This record gives sequence, C-alpha cells and structure tokens, in this order.
Amino acid sequence: MKNVDCLANKTRGQSITFVFAKLRMSSPSSYLPIVIQTGVAIGFVALALGLSHLLGPKRKTKQKEETFECGIATQGNARFPISVKYFLTAILFVLFDVEVIFFYPYAVNFKEMGVEGFVAVVCFVALFLAGFIYVWKKGAFDWER
Repeated sequence: MKNVDCLANKTRGQSITFVFAKLRMSSPSSYLPIVIQTGVAIGFVALALGLSHLLGPKRKTKQKEETFECGIATQGNARFPISVKYFLTAILFVLFDVEVIFFYPYAVNFKEMGVEGFVAVVCFVALFLAGFIYVWKKGAFDWER
C-alpha cells in the first residue's frame, strides 16, 4: 500500500489510469519467482523419482509380475477381439462431448458477442448437427449391424 501511496504522491498531475498502467507493467525480473518455483517443483519430482528408483527394492519374481485386479485370479489371455462399434461409440462420445464444452464460453459472453457471435454459434451448431446426422445415417449408433 505504501508503494501505491508514494507513487500517487509523485504523480499528482497524471491521470489515475496512467498510474495503474505503470503498476501493471511487468519486467522479466518479475517472473523470476515463478521460474524459481517451477524449477524447484521439477527438481523435487526428478529427485523423488530418481531416489525411489535407486533406493527401492528390485526383486522381480513370477508372483510379482503376475497381473492382479480386484483380488480375482486371472483367467486366459487378455487379448481378445473387441467390436469396433465399442471404439466408434467411445470416439463419438468424446467428439460430441468436447463440442458441447465450446458452448460454455458463448453462454458466458453472449451479450458481448452480439449478432456476430450469434451467427458464429449458429454455424457451429449447423456443423455439429451435420456431423451428427452423417454419423446417424451411416449407422454408427445401430448396435445390431
């Protein structure tokens, strides 16, 4: 607070916006704490991983290498064919889910975007629906095919 009062006393004739613009300007030295903190964080992670690798036990036995899930003993081979429709449905879900996320910035700023923003969102929705109709017509949602 003293720095702001001191700066305000020195610049009585200048406008307030100019004073605050001076306060917001940053120099490369103001980023030094962020660089130091990032370096310390990366160093800590590297040190922790390195020490655990060097000091940890290295006993590999058949029992330790065996897969284990939920206390159930493994049965057979895990590599069996899975229908492509499963992967297609997963990819389509991610695709359409990510597209829906793009509506949030528009919902927050729709007043500021005006007519130009509305036209952009209408084009986006049109492309979104065209892709959805294309996938539907190709039968991607039909599990019986």
